[in-house]
Amino acid sequence: MSNTETTNTHTPEAPHPQRWPVLGLLGLAQLMLILDITVVAIALPHMGAELDLDRAALTWVVSGYALTFGSLMLLGGRAADLFGAKRIALAGLAVFTAASLVAGLATGAPLLLAARIAQGAGAALLSPAALSVIVRLFDGDERNKALGIWSALGGSGAALGVLLGGLITAGPGWAWVFFVNVPVGLTVLATLTRILPDLPRAASGSLDMPGAALVAAATGALIYALIRAGDHGWLDALTLALFAAAAAVYAAFAAWQRRAAAPLMDLRLLGRRPVVAGIFVIAVATALMVGVFFLGSFYLQNHQSHGALTTGLLFLPVALVTMAAATAAGRVIGRLGARLLAAAAMALASAGFLVPVLWSGTTAMVTGVSIAAAGLGALFVVASATALSSVGPHEAGVTSGIVSTFHEFGASAGAAAVSSAAAASIATHTGTATAAGFDDAFLVATGIAAASAVIAPWLIPAPKA
Repeated sequence: MSNTETTNTHTPEAPHPQRWPVLGLLGLAQLMLILDITVVAIALPHMGAELDLDRAALTWVVSGYALTFGSLMLLGGRAADLFGAKRIALAGLAVFTAASLVAGLATGAPLLLAARIAQGAGAALLSPAALSVIVRLFDGDERNKALGIWSALGGSGAALGVLLGGLITAGPGWAWVFFVNVPVGLTVLATLTRILPDLPRAASGSLDMPGAALVAAATGALIYALIRAGDHGWLDALTLALFAAAAAVYAAFAAWQRRAAAPLMDLRLLGRRPVVAGIFVIAVATALMVGVFFLGSFYLQNHQSHGALTTGLLFLPVALVTMAAATAAGRVIGRLGARLLAAAAMALASAGFLVPVLWSGTTAMVTGVSIAAAGLGALFVVASATALSSVGPHEAGVTSGIVSTFHEFGASAGAAAVSSAAAASIATHTGTATAAGFDDAFLVATGIAAASAVIAPWLIPAPKA
């Protein structure tokens, strides 16, 4: 007997008639979540001046969101499996939208930071539940195309955030980087409430709160360690202590999952080769994308003396290429196979990262990162399609949570790695930075992408005959 129950009549033979509008609305919601990292980063100087925020508070405006978002996604994914992906997705969107309104109205650090943490909690509910919906509504080649569109929006979000952050901050003001989420969120929420179908959920079980607390603490400690490593170095005492604490709490989480009556996740999921391959690809792709985006932003501003708005405009081709590549990958992955596509995409990314090392200047930077983005955009599709290919409907939520969690691991690790490799150049004042540190960081990215071009196809299972 199946271990799921179906609450509607949706089957692969009778696709839901509203599946494409649902995809568009969920993709728009996901884009808001990704944008909210970099769009806020651009507005930080204006927030600090108006609200009298010190450096620590400004850091936590960004890190508080990322930490909460990353550490609670496994809980959000499991909640989607147990209580229904529709219910959890709508709840997450409502929390995120309400918190955005509060953040825009904040008059000081305490309320702003609380609102950012609430935004992260809402995002952690919404993101894995939304991906779970997509996996369940689509099948076969349509699923690959849908994942391509989903990945295109998510993969380009960081670059678009720089552009929008500059435009909004220079126009109506920093508060509108939050206020703009409110009408969009309410519109998407109202429409999804009407057209989003109920979907299969786990037939029984309860939410493992001790397990959720353990994995949230471990993930939060690991992400904070990665964030701190970028600022203080990988051998900083507190950074090392955080890494050790994260490892210890993860071990405690694994031990608890083996004895819990209703575990948060089946640890055997992490032993499935497609899942392992998918999380490897998503972590590497996100680390390279966010790391080089972070690096390129400093290069264009510190070394090439461009302003924030000009830098955002220069990243527009990167965003467009990422979207185009992800959409195209969703269309061809069924014919080419994930192995070949992963190898080609990693190799293309490696070649792109080498361009700014061989040639200097703004044009070389934008060209190289755009070439790399074409490969990375395709990798987001490979990661999702591979990881979710071996799971049933009752596991889709928690597996989406795992993939999304490793997305955040990759983002934090990428920023920390390039920050360390290019420390001297990043720390130098605008207009006087040398390119040596940037070259070192791009060479690191080139090497990681080249090595991954060999590892990823080896990890990804061969297609079934």
